Amino acid sequence: MIRSMIHRAALGCALTLFAALPLRAEIDITEVTTPAGFTAWLVQDDAIPFVALDVHFRGGASIEPPEQAGAVNLMTALLGDGAGDLDGQAFAEAREELGARISFSSGRDSVSLSARLLTENREEAQALIRLALHEPRFDADAIERARGRVISSLRSDAVNPNSIAGQEFARLAFGDHPYGRSSDGTPETVAALDADALRAMHRAALTRDRVHIGAAGDIAPEELAALVDYLLADLPVADTPLPDRAEFIGAPGVHEVPFDGPQTVISFGHAGIARDDPDFLAAFVVNEAFGGGRFGTRLMRSLREERGLTYGVGSFLATGALGESYQGRLSTDPQHVSQVLDILRDEWRAMAEDGITEDEAARVRTYLTGAYPLRFDGNASIASIMASMQFQGFDIDYVNIRNDLIEALTLDDLNTMAARLFDPEALTFVVVGGPGAETN
Repeated sequence: MIRSMIHRAALGCALTLFAALPLRAEIDITEVTTPAGFTAWLVQDDAIPFVALDVHFRGGASIEPPEQAGAVNLMTALLGDGAGDLDGQAFAEAREELGARISFSSGRDSVSLSARLLTENREEAQALIRLALHEPRFDADAIERARGRVISSLRSDAVNPNSIAGQEFARLAFGDHPYGRSSDGTPETVAALDADALRAMHRAALTRDRVHIGAAGDIAPEELAALVDYLLADLPVADTPLPDRAEFIGAPGVHEVPFDGPQTVISFGHAGIARDDPDFLAAFVVNEAFGGGRFGTRLMRSLREERGLTYGVGSFLATGALGESYQGRLSTDPQHVSQVLDILRDEWRAMAEDGITEDEAARVRTYLTGAYPLRFDGNASIASIMASMQFQGFDIDYVNIRNDLIEALTLDDLNTMAARLFDPEALTFVVVGGPGAETN
């Protein structure tokens, strides 16, 4: 117990000390190719004796058949709940004794491993990770506990207007494609999953040929290569195909969902722009000026600051691996729904026709270039960013030139993108609860 407390304290100090260091102007990334053929990106720093490792397995909930929706989510929730000859309690105790942090998560496009390991016992900790990756137990009692948590969450979502709005927008936008359904499944599909289904999904989702790896901290390239091969080389090759791309099929107009509540939730948007589009960064900057979720954006000024119609509103470029959309969301008093919809259409049209001003562009550039280095605030953040960069198809030097690319965007570049991105006639609105929305 004392050893575990010391390790936890050391890891906590590591995170704090790293965050306190001066921000570097550049991130020195080494591409590591392992003997087994994996590629990992490493930011080596031996100042603090621990390493952070992130692995993204491409696929996620998108590879599930409809009748097993939620299988990847439930399977992932069980990866740290017993493995090999260790039941859930024994696995947790072993992890605590080593002062390691090992977690798994999933979404519609990926399953992710995040690990934080102290240098002095890295070999023992990586053995635990390998057990979780290769020999999950899927014990009956663990399955029932995890199933109960998932179903409880799904039932809460079913009466949450924000969740309802998001899911209904996804259904309208992408129809029968996996993007059109919840990656957590439904109470019915989750209730039907058994251990055999979870084992099959484990084999399908954690495959050696769909991985993206990032690491940061006290580990040399050759040590990282050995660690990666030890963890991943014996995983199977994918035999479950990825789905086709998702086409945005949302019909323009207002789609009402009855709901009894004090506030109306409105989701809105239309087709978006792919992450690998050469002009994506211009779209990112334009959206930040329009509805990036901060005070001072077009939508926040128009709807909150000038008229008091909402507490907050934001828009975002939803860029999935298989499809994209441009979306926003807000809550308002039911009696203001029609007014809010009119304002959204007007603001959308103004962006399409007039774009943003030089003052808006300058303020957004300053914000984005100033905030970006703050993301690299420790080994854990850096490892996650390295894996995510690979997953999204960035070049290895992107982090060091990204701010220059933003500064190089001219007002003409941004407003050409605004005219391309914004289509007021294509807006799909989902209105959850409240009277006043005119359906068409």
